[in-house]
Amino acid sequence: MLLSLLYFIFAILGLGFLIFIHELGHYWMARRVGMRVESFGIGFGRPIFSFEHNGVKWNICWLPFGGYVKIAGMEKEKGGKELHEIPEGFFGKSPWARIQVSIMGPLANLVFALFLFTLIWLTGGRDKNFSDVTKKIGWLDPKSELYKNGIRPGDEILSYDSEQVRSSKDHFQAAMTGGESLYVAGRHFDPATQKFVPFALTIKPYPHPMALEQGIMTTGVLVPASYLLYLPHQNSAQNGLPKSSPLLGSGILPGDQVVAVDGERVYSLPELTSILNDGRTLVTVRRGKETLLRRIPRVLVDELKLEPAQREELADWLWESNLKAAKFQKIYFVPYNLDADCIVEGRISFLDQEKQELAFPKTLFSEKEEPLQTGDRIIAIDGLPVHSASQLLSGVQTKKVLLIVQNLKIAKAPGSWKSADSDFDTSISLTDLDAIEKSIGTKEEIHEKGMLRLLQPVVPKTRQELYHLQDKGVQFAQELEDEKKHIQAIDNPEKRAQALKFLEKQEKQLLLGLPGVQDLTVTYNPNPLLMFEEIAAEVVGTLTALVGGYLNPKWLSGPIGIVQVIHQHWMLGIKEALFWIAIISLNLGLLNLLPLPVLDGGYIALSCFELITGTRLKSKTIEKIVVPFAILLIAFLVFLTYHDLMRLVSNLLGS
Repeated sequence: MLLSLLYFIFAILGLGFLIFIHELGHYWMARRVGMRVESFGIGFGRPIFSFEHNGVKWNICWLPFGGYVKIAGMEKEKGGKELHEIPEGFFGKSPWARIQVSIMGPLANLVFALFLFTLIWLTGGRDKNFSDVTKKIGWLDPKSELYKNGIRPGDEILSYDSEQVRSSKDHFQAAMTGGESLYVAGRHFDPATQKFVPFALTIKPYPHPMALEQGIMTTGVLVPASYLLYLPHQNSAQNGLPKSSPLLGSGILPGDQVVAVDGERVYSLPELTSILNDGRTLVTVRRGKETLLRRIPRVLVDELKLEPAQREELADWLWESNLKAAKFQKIYFVPYNLDADCIVEGRISFLDQEKQELAFPKTLFSEKEEPLQTGDRIIAIDGLPVHSASQLLSGVQTKKVLLIVQNLKIAKAPGSWKSADSDFDTSISLTDLDAIEKSIGTKEEIHEKGMLRLLQPVVPKTRQELYHLQDKGVQFAQELEDEKKHIQAIDNPEKRAQALKFLEKQEKQLLLGLPGVQDLTVTYNPNPLLMFEEIAAEVVGTLTALVGGYLNPKWLSGPIGIVQVIHQHWMLGIKEALFWIAIISLNLGLLNLLPLPVLDGGYIALSCFELITGTRLKSKTIEKIVVPFAILLIAFLVFLTYHDLMRLVSNLLGS
C-alpha cells in the first residue's frame, strides 16, 4: 500500500514535470526574443515561497507539480491599451517572435520525449511479453469476417490499411480509429503444406462481442498469441499444483509450455478455454488404411432425435457398460448412428436445429472438426482404445482432454522482438508434434518425441467445482452475488442480459486448474526515431478518427486517467514508467500544436495570419476568439475527468 502510494506521487510528479518543461520552453524563448516575463510558477496554487530574479517573480507553489509562465501583454492591463501597445509584451513583438515563443513549449515536450526514447534505447530497451509484440493471432471471434474467411489462431496480421502492425495493440487501434472498413493483409498457416501463404481482405470493424459498453470496436482479433508457460510459485505443492487441480498426476512440470490440446495447436488461454468448453470429444478413427484424429460433438441423449430402434440399442449398450443406474436422458453420446463395433452408419439429427448447426457448423475451426463419414470406425476416445459401442458409450460420459507440452527451461535470456514470431514458429518441431498426434489412441502411441511430451488424460472441472474443492465455496458464492449486483446496475437491458449470460457461462466453465500460466518475455528495443514516428502517427490517427466521428471522445484519458497510466507503469518498472512519460510528453507536444485558440497552435495561427496579411488583430477580437475556446477546453477537460472517474469507479467495483 505504501509503495503504491509512493508510485502514485511519482506519477503526479511525472505529469507535473512535463507541464513544467513545457512552460520552461516558453520562458526561455520569451526572454531570448526580449519579451518581459512577469512571473514563473513552479507548481500550482497559492505560493508558499517567492523571490525575484532578473525582473521575474518566481513562485514556489504548494501543489508541487506543473508550472506556468506569465508573459506581459497576453492579458489586458489597466489603461485600455491594446495588447500590442504593451511594452515588451507578447503581442507587441513581431509575429515571428511570437511564433518562436509559442512553438518552444511543444518543442520542449517533443525533444524530451525523444530524449527518453533514446535513453531507453541506449540502456538496452525493455522486457515485454511476447503477446505485446507479436503479429500472431491468439484467438478471434468465430462470428467475425476474418474467421469466416479461414483466418485462425497462429495466423499473422501484417498490416491494416497498409499501416504495418508493430504490436498487438494495433488490432484495437485499427478497429477504433480505422473507419468503416479496413484492408487487412497477413499470412495464413496452411496445415496441408506446413507453410504460410499471404492473404488480403477488406473487413468492417464491428462492436466487440465481450464489451459491455457501446463504442468498443474490434476487427475480430480478440487476443494476441502468447506462450502458455507453466511457471508456478516456488512454495507450492506437487509441481506447484493445488490439491484440487485436475492436472495432478498428468505429468506436467514447471517450465512446460502447453503446445496442443486434443490435437489442436493452442496460441492463447482463450483458445484453450474454448477447446475445453466447446462440447467436443477426441476420437481416433480408422478410415480405410488411414488413422485420423477427429473432434466430434459430445451431447446429451435427450438432445438427439432417436428412432425407437436406436433407443433400444443405446439402452442395451447402457446395460453392457455398467451405466444402467444412470438416467437415460442424462447420459452423453455422439450424434452418429453406430453399429456394435463402432462403425459409423450415418448421422443422428438433433431435436433443436440451432444445436445441430453448432455441432456441425458450416465453417469449421480445423480439419479435425470434419464430420465422420459412413464406414469410419472409432477405435479410441480421448486416447483410450474402444472395441465396442458400449465401451464408447462408457468413455464418452466423462469429458477428458489430452495435452502435449514441451519444457522450455526458462533460464535463457530473452530473445529480440524482431525475431519473436519466427522464434515462436521454430520453437516447436511440427514433425514431432504430428508424430505424437497421429499415434494417439493406437497401439504404437508415442508419449515423448524430441522436446514434446504427451501428458496423461486430464478431466477438467468447472470453476464452481474447483472453488468448492479449494474450500472457497462461500467466497465464490459471494463473488457471484456481488457481480450480479454490479450487472443489474447496467442501464442497457440487452447488455445486462448479455453480461448475466456470460456470468452464468463463467460459473459452469471447465478449467484445468493450471495456476501460474505466464508468457515468455522478449527484449523490445526499437530505434528511438522509429518509436517517435510510430507514436506520432498514432496521435494523428486518433485525432483523425475523432474528427471523422469514428472514435468517441469519452475513450480518451484526461488528467486522472493519465496519472493512472503512469502510476500503473511505475509499478512495472522505471523503464516502463519513463516510456509512458515519453508518450504523454509527445502527446502533449503535438496536441498543443493544434491550430485552436488557447492552445499554442492557436497563437501560432494568429501570428501567421498577421504575418501574411500585415493586419494586427485588436484586443477585443483576440478576446472573442480565445475566450469561447477556453470555455470549451475547460468543458472538455471536465468531460474527460468525469469519464476517467467513471472508469475508476467501475474498475474498483469490478475488483
